[in-house]
Amino acid sequence: MTRPTTELLNRIHSPADLRRMSDDELARLADELRAETISAVSETGGHLGSSLGVVEMTVAIHAVFNTPYDKLIWDVGHQCYPHKILTGRRDRIRTLRQEGGLSGFTKRSESAFDPFGAAHSSTSISAALGFAMARELGEATGDAIAVIGDGSISAGMAYEAMNNAGDLGRRLFVILNDNDMSIAPPVGAMSRYLQDLAKHSPLSALKDIADGMVPLLPEPFRAGATRARELVKAQIGDLPHGENLFEHLGFDYIGPIDGHDMDALLETLRHAKTHATGPVLIHAVTVKGKGYAPAEMADDCYHGVAKFDPKTGVQQKATANAPSYTGVFGKRLLAEAQNDPKVVGVTAAMPGGTGLNVMQQAMPHRIFDVGIAEQHAVTFAAALAAGGLKPFCAIYSSFLQRGYDQIVHDVALQNLPVRFMIDRAGLVGADGPTHAGAFDINYLAALPNMVVMACADEAELVDMIATAVAYDDGPIALRYPRGEGTGVAMPENGQILEIGKGRILQEGSDIALLSLGAHLSEVQEAAAALAARGISVTIADARFAKPLDTDLVNDLVANHKAIVTVEQGSALGFGALVLHHLATTGRLDGGVSIRTMHLPDRFIEHASPKAMYRDAGLAADDIMRTGLAALGIAAPNFEQDSKVAKLKR
Repeated sequence: MTRPTTELLNRIHSPADLRRMSDDELARLADELRAETISAVSETGGHLGSSLGVVEMTVAIHAVFNTPYDKLIWDVGHQCYPHKILTGRRDRIRTLRQEGGLSGFTKRSESAFDPFGAAHSSTSISAALGFAMARELGEATGDAIAVIGDGSISAGMAYEAMNNAGDLGRRLFVILNDNDMSIAPPVGAMSRYLQDLAKHSPLSALKDIADGMVPLLPEPFRAGATRARELVKAQIGDLPHGENLFEHLGFDYIGPIDGHDMDALLETLRHAKTHATGPVLIHAVTVKGKGYAPAEMADDCYHGVAKFDPKTGVQQKATANAPSYTGVFGKRLLAEAQNDPKVVGVTAAMPGGTGLNVMQQAMPHRIFDVGIAEQHAVTFAAALAAGGLKPFCAIYSSFLQRGYDQIVHDVALQNLPVRFMIDRAGLVGADGPTHAGAFDINYLAALPNMVVMACADEAELVDMIATAVAYDDGPIALRYPRGEGTGVAMPENGQILEIGKGRILQEGSDIALLSLGAHLSEVQEAAAALAARGISVTIADARFAKPLDTDLVNDLVANHKAIVTVEQGSALGFGALVLHHLATTGRLDGGVSIRTMHLPDRFIEHASPKAMYRDAGLAADDIMRTGLAALGIAAPNFEQDSKVAKLKR
């Protein structure tokens, strides 16, 4: 594949090299950086649109500020690919999101230019303020710069941080990357005029300049300028002196500026750096997918892409062998909603990612996308349930962690029948540990009144959705993984399951493998390997972590020499619940051999899900080995056998 010509980019080994370039060279460098980003992501897949939208901004920030002494913090971090190219990682940029390669997000252990890790939204201003206060208290660090998107800044944590920053009044830079609003040329001209005046004006005068300039514009342009300055309805009528929300929080506000105009960016950042004494918010308007036509024209602006042809933008998506869990959920929830008018859906800015977009298209009035606001989503769903509806609150496992207090206090304590649909349970692949659904069994099963289900395959998912619709006695959660199912036959309609009851899939007498959730296929493979060694194996699907099927567990203990529990979650989860039951009922006293298999006490680095589970010690041969050990049988050494086989050849 032909790679782009990058004469200027070839001279960049660190951001210090940018500071020796002219402004014209920086503008041309941005073009090369955009081409390199497109080329790299075409080979790896990843978050392309957001990265293309901040190319000029990335160059300008590194050219003006003294990173890494000055701390640059990217909110979420999925837009950091150009940043990584400029900060000494270009030679590894084509390993993005691959096993052993660069992370798709900022990561402290990867580079000094990543001072604070990310992947979840709305944390950057809090982190930047922390660095700013460390500087104020004498630590050897410089300015702190947070880059946050217009979606992320809508979340409560961002406003908590701005409120605190305004109160402290210390020097801090927040760059608002607003990629959901376009600016007409006259507005861009106004911004350029403001920046020209700003060269000789203190920051506190910028608002007065803008207020005086807007009334002089023709009516259509005046409305556009006002709209741009009132991002997220920032203009509030009763604020003093016509301040917008950011100014009222104690920030000097500059903007809006064109986030792709290198001259405007450089002038604004240089001026702000020279004159700022307190917190400053710079409002830059950008275009997601900027400079790559297929991305700019796509509905999602190529937010997340597979490998693609850089000439055409056509993605190389693998043919699915089975429906995805997310897709099955979306279709089945719509079917349930068509039969039950009380069914509604709640999502925190992820209708497509969770599958709720299927119902949203058919019944938009019954789907509530609350934005990046998991805490609000949970309490909102709790009140929907209290009001008599059947809310399905669909949030990724790792994102649901952000609403845990609300799950405890507003849902479980009041025993309200919120249905939590927990996508991305277990290890998720290229997004790595930041998006892993490792802890939901633990944090949900600990709560009184909570029912916790985990489906073994996509057919069982259908049954569990039907069960959730029918269950009105309190909160119920259903966890399922990312990706495609196992290819089992799908039922036409879901069957309501008995709460707290598992099932036996295969009966044996030597060892029982008790699986919770979507690792059942690995368990079945391990069972086959054990059977090949003459061991009689029972396979059980627990279905419920809570309430635990104690009758099933008691029967397995009474009739087998050994038990192995298997789950796609961390320690102190399902296996611990089984052990707790056995310990409190005295069933550990009889000498039965029990092993629990779960994720290890460490974060698993990004790779394919299969490779990540092998790293975690949860592959089929790991389960087989654990079973043999529980029976007191020496496990085969596959690695040694492989070496012997090679020598014989």
